[in-house]
Amino acid sequence: MIKKGTWVEVEEIVLLPEDRATNIPDETKKTPLKSWTRGKCLSDCELGDKVQIETNIGRISSGEVVDIEPGYYHTYGKYVEEISNIGKQAREIIAK
Repeated sequence: MIKKGTWVEVEEIVLLPEDRATNIPDETKKTPLKSWTRGKCLSDCELGDKVQIETNIGRISSGEVVDIEPGYYHTYGKYVEEISNIGKQAREIIAK
């Protein structure tokens, strides 16, 4: 069970193969266009469930849960709960 508020990554199909542009390579046309978004899940869920998430900037998105507490493996290290809201908190302070 993944609890509400857990940091997750969701996968969403943006375009199906038949909806893709005609001027792209044939290999690309055969695959769906996907996006991956990270945020806190807005309800309890399981890996593979479709769920809504809220990103750190407050955007609501939805998709299939593909990872729990994903890290940043391009030298930023693993997910750290204590720093996950720094950007949001800074914007709130600046807005005052």
